[in-house]
Amino acid sequence: MFDTMTFTKVLGAGCGALLMFLLGGWGAELIYHGGGGHGHGEEHVQGYKIETAESDDADAEPEPEVDFMEVMAVADAAAGEKVFSKCKACHKLEDGENGVGPHLYSVVDRDIGGIDGYAYSNVLAENPEAWTIENLNGFLEDPKGWAPGTKMGFNGLSKADDRANLIAYLQGIGG
Repeated sequence: MFDTMTFTKVLGAGCGALLMFLLGGWGAELIYHGGGGHGHGEEHVQGYKIETAESDDADAEPEPEVDFMEVMAVADAAAGEKVFSKCKACHKLEDGENGVGPHLYSVVDRDIGGIDGYAYSNVLAENPEAWTIENLNGFLEDPKGWAPGTKMGFNGLSKADDRANLIAYLQGIGG
């Protein structure tokens, strides 16, 4: 049958455990946030502030704009092969063998959207230009900025040296 004393003990244990859980969370909140409650406004800072020496940006010279073709002139195809490791998950180098992305065999100076049977995004399929060094540089730096609406999910290569080395490597593939 039904024992009320056992039921009362189980209910009391459950309520006690809940109370301990809530008090533990409240205590952890006090320790972690310094007693500031749940506010996550401007005064709420998570972590530690590390003081650094102030730099006077007005005196700093901006980095000189480097002509990409000058960077291409000293590009290293062997280094570009290493950079290609970021691309090989989606792109293949064999002629006619597409992966998630189109194959990159003879890509330099090939028509953008020029692989028959590959389902390019509209922005690339309708582009009448070719994958020149300049176009590859722009696309590899910021794919979504250069071709808004592209299906390519890669964020790009921020370093000009990496882009130049990769393009030099790709020039040697079927070119």
